[in-house]
Amino acid sequence: MDGGRLLRKGEIALLAALSISLLLGAWAQAAGARVSDAVIRLHVVASSDEAAEQAVKLEVRDAVLEYLTPLLGGAGSRDGAAAVIGGHLEGIEAAARSAAGGREVAVELGEEYYPTREYGGFALPAGRYQSLRVTLGEGEGHNWWCVVFPPLCLDSSGAEEAFGQLDAPTRGIITEPARGVTFRFRLVELWGELMEFLRTI
Repeated sequence: MDGGRLLRKGEIALLAALSISLLLGAWAQAAGARVSDAVIRLHVVASSDEAAEQAVKLEVRDAVLEYLTPLLGGAGSRDGAAAVIGGHLEGIEAAARSAAGGREVAVELGEEYYPTREYGGFALPAGRYQSLRVTLGEGEGHNWWCVVFPPLCLDSSGAEEAFGQLDAPTRGIITEPARGVTFRFRLVELWGELMEFLRTI
């Protein structure tokens, strides 16, 4: 009888844990989708981890942002920004190539999976994002990533204005970790990694 009670308690605990996991997974999926539907990431990959190549990576980042920022000023949505970026890939490549000092440069607009990333005043949950990827040379070095639309990785004054382009719920999701609530984003990341794994089997 005691064994039966223990079994029932164990089953209830397992069921409760499963229910919580499903609820957290649903929250993670909804939060990640809401943010990914609103932003475009910038991903610059260095040729190698040599100090000189890492420095070039940052120069290319600055050149790409300088080229794109005025073009994206009138874009009111992620889709609008993607259309602008897609129409200027050659210009983006030229700006990157100029800053890369003759290195091979590959530029593409597509979808990539990103892990959770925390910045100064905000964080982005893990997930698949529309992404402008700039690969230098062999593309075997550490990368740099942030948000090209809205331009959240500018200086603090520019980023504050960029936050105004996001609706209140989306702003709440990405600024919540700045107030000390980071565990949810780890859940988003774990959930995203599980989804990525399931996509490959």
